[in-house]
Amino acid sequence: MFLRRICGIFPTGFGLRLSQKFIFLLFLSGFITLCFGTLFLLPNTSTFKRIFLSSTQNGAKIHSYASKKINKKTVEDQKSMLQNTNQEKWRSKDKFDVDVKPLGFITSNYETQKDDVTLNREHIVATKAKMKNNDVSTAQKKKNDFIFDYKALRKSFKHPPLGNRPEPKDSEIREKRNKIKEMMKFAWDSYKKYAWGENELRPLTRDGHFGSLFGGLKGATIVDALDTLFIMDLKEEFEDAGMWVENSLDLNVNGEASLFEVNIRYIGGLVSAYYLSGKEVFREKAIGLGKKLLPAFNTPTGIPRGIINLGNGLNWSWGWASAGSSILAEFGTLHLEFLKLSELSGEHVFIEKVNTIRKILKKIEKPHGLYPNYFSPVSGSWVQHHVSLGGLGDSFYEYLIKSWLMSAKQDNEAKGMYYEAVEAIEAHLIRRSAGGLTYIAEWRGGVLDHKMGHLTCFAAGMLALGANDALEKKKDHYMDLAADIANTCHESYVRTDTKLGPEVFRFDTGAEATSTRLSERYYLLRPEVAESYLYLWRLTHNPKYREWGWEIVQALNTYCRIESGFSGIRDVYTTTPNHDNIQQSFFMSETLKYLYLLFSEDDLLSLEDWVFNTEAHPLPITRLKSV
Repeated sequence: MFLRRICGIFPTGFGLRLSQKFIFLLFLSGFITLCFGTLFLLPNTSTFKRIFLSSTQNGAKIHSYASKKINKKTVEDQKSMLQNTNQEKWRSKDKFDVDVKPLGFITSNYETQKDDVTLNREHIVATKAKMKNNDVSTAQKKKNDFIFDYKALRKSFKHPPLGNRPEPKDSEIREKRNKIKEMMKFAWDSYKKYAWGENELRPLTRDGHFGSLFGGLKGATIVDALDTLFIMDLKEEFEDAGMWVENSLDLNVNGEASLFEVNIRYIGGLVSAYYLSGKEVFREKAIGLGKKLLPAFNTPTGIPRGIINLGNGLNWSWGWASAGSSILAEFGTLHLEFLKLSELSGEHVFIEKVNTIRKILKKIEKPHGLYPNYFSPVSGSWVQHHVSLGGLGDSFYEYLIKSWLMSAKQDNEAKGMYYEAVEAIEAHLIRRSAGGLTYIAEWRGGVLDHKMGHLTCFAAGMLALGANDALEKKKDHYMDLAADIANTCHESYVRTDTKLGPEVFRFDTGAEATSTRLSERYYLLRPEVAESYLYLWRLTHNPKYREWGWEIVQALNTYCRIESGFSGIRDVYTTTPNHDNIQQSFFMSETLKYLYLLFSEDDLLSLEDWVFNTEAHPLPITRLKSV
């Protein structure tokens, strides 16, 4: 009836006059326009648009792509933002069809859509930048709020760092220890008088030796000697050294530095001094210097190059290193110090860098289980199959077992890599001479070079340290092997006229633990033999190790001590030696420290609480919660 009443429609049919047809069409078009107009006024019209608007329209295609692209790219960021601010709620649908009404992605026509998409891109960029700034601000605040709990560290020790008694009970041992302390004070006073602030003393010419390993850094002897001064209770000397570090150790230098040497001497020395004394300046300097080393890791593999300019971060490999290689002993001797930098700073970047090295070395195929000395930081492959526990390789193996010990025996990855390496070394490198001396040869692509360097003598101490945690059937074997190698190194000393060992000794052409080349007869005040004596004494208490250590003390005073300090000698096979005119910084850091500890009680820097880096800087075993 409704239709019949309007526009003159008769019940007998739909016949219409011309004027009625015009009125009807006008009414119908108005009704349709009203319906479609209403669609665009609804709060959320996206669903209706997909129904009523053809997907083949050009504008709709472009809009759909832009919206999806933006939603897809930013949905997680937006979710995070909205969750953090608690201002919006997200409702996700399939294909990133997200109701984002407050951000206005869906608009009434294509031109407006395009403008809004651009605006929303800007909005998103601004929002993300704000989020990033907030993250940076939060990170900075966290960094600024970070405080290392030094008191908790000290409570974690099983023994006081300096032991329970000031001096040994035995008067003879006490006299010997005091003699070593006197040697330390003499070496320090000579340095202070003639070379204060320089890297090393030249005792013959009575001046300073700047050196080329430290990239413009000065005071290598001061930083290296800090912990030795502390444990020997040379209080005034320690305070002088600490004041120099605070006022004169300038990290803003521009020069070519050895990543390895700066790490083990400067960072190791500063970190150790902090752990022993609690003086904040040492922690701050160590962290600041550690950050300057980070650009060296910017290689395709993450394996650092050996040289870095501390001023601009440029880095490269040693010119003598084959095919631009990095050296195993250098990039493999960072783990202890960098872990402590993360512990002391609260910043993970340091341990992340060395963990990358660890992962690469664990994963890569190793010839016969051995680690060659040369590795390409670009290709991630070995460059030469030259294996040595002397120079170029030595401290990498040392840091595996020490990483295990310093982690309070939690770093099982380091433990596993260490024992696998030792098995390969024993199978392919360790040999016995015709005279019954056990030695560690070098391996060059399957061919053995029957020589052993003074540096290799550290291995006796390393094997002794690792013996207790080996498989039950291997414990005694590794301790015996350590004793055999220490004996060989002792023989290299006693077979010289000075009773000091040469840089290299051989087991070929009839030689037995002696140097056969003039260029290998020098002694640089090196510590490795004394180091092994200390570990074997602490772990066995066999008195021969103290006897052998005292032989070194006597020889040093007889042939290396001169009027203005201690000097290395060029030929250990003559009792009228030619001095090399360098009092190495490691003489005070390592040689004298190991000898002093050899004649001290076991609780002075107890092996239950401390691990020594390869420069003999004591670092505490980590029983605190890691960063």
